[in-house]
Amino acid sequence: MTTQDFLSYMDSGREVIAFSDVHLKMTELSNEAMKITAELNSAYHTPGEIKGLMESLTGREFPDGAYMFPPFYTDCGKNLKIGRNVFINSCCQFQDQGGITIGDGTLVGPKTVIATINHHQNPSKRANLIPKPVVIGKNVWIGANVTILPGVTIGDGAIIAAGAVVNKDVRENTIVGGVPAKYIKDVDTEV
Repeated sequence: MTTQDFLSYMDSGREVIAFSDVHLKMTELSNEAMKITAELNSAYHTPGEIKGLMESLTGREFPDGAYMFPPFYTDCGKNLKIGRNVFINSCCQFQDQGGITIGDGTLVGPKTVIATINHHQNPSKRANLIPKPVVIGKNVWIGANVTILPGVTIGDGAIIAAGAVVNKDVRENTIVGGVPAKYIKDVDTEV
């Protein structure tokens, strides 16, 4: 199975059967990601070196203005799409096998977790996986220690308060917080 075949399968949202060809490719890509992130996280790197490592990890161009503070962790990398001028703070963990898209100008706080995979609820199928993408709009601000769960879409300009667990879609230009995250108020765009 090629990486493109794997990504097409994962983006379809179909169940991944344990020990299937898709699952084995998932393991292969995870091992590759561990190798690259171990290098990324093991020493200081210049912005140019970080860009090169992220391009190796994702198989995509690391866009203009995008930057991160390692350490950074991911279980795949190949299904991570990062926009221009995105900032990813330290100690973030992205489970991108199900697909993560981060829009231009978004700020991701330290220790953010983005999950895109659930295990099957049926105990006899528990090792099977259900992928659901996370889509984060443009100019979103994600506070420290936020967890974003599979299948969530966050609208442009939204703010996610520190420590929130986001299990539902977030409307654009709104502020949410808490566990689970709930609407707090609209973003004041007049300030």
